[in-house]
Amino acid sequence: MAKFNSKLSKKEIDKILYQLCLAISEIKDPNEAAELLRDLLSYQESEMIAKRLKIAEYLIGGSTYGEIEEQLLVSSSTIARVQEWLKISGEGYQKAIARTKKKINQNNDKQQVGIGENWGSIKKRFPAYYWPELLLENIVANSSRRQKEKIKNVIAELEKSKEKTELYHKLKKLIH
Repeated sequence: MAKFNSKLSKKEIDKILYQLCLAISEIKDPNEAAELLRDLLSYQESEMIAKRLKIAEYLIGGSTYGEIEEQLLVSSSTIARVQEWLKISGEGYQKAIARTKKKINQNNDKQQVGIGENWGSIKKRFPAYYWPELLLENIVANSSRRQKEKIKNVIAELEKSKEKTELYHKLKKLIH
């Protein structure tokens, strides 16, 4: 890693690092995080950080250096550096890995449209086209138990008809 000499005082550095941490903590979703990383880091820097996190995940999972080198195309010295950080104070790695693993497992069910883009982000980018579906999702999500029972009754009535509309299928999927 390159040496870096700051001309700022430790107090000034701590203040701007705190501001960076605050900015990161205020991120609402992965798309916002991607925007921030694109603005802050070069592609290579982003890749390097992402690989470090993945190395930590593999090490915590019990993978060998050889397996990690083969999977991520990194050197053993990079793996050793991450392993050393894990030994010294790996709480940040461990928390990030635990939290992202849950979300990754949840998102594996969603169909991916492009890099970092799922149907949810498409709907947000083109709300006029998807507004009926978004409205329906919002209504169901914010419905009380009694209101959901009424929606289920409507679905039951719609099931009696021979022709099932797209709205019927979406509503049935949302309620279950």
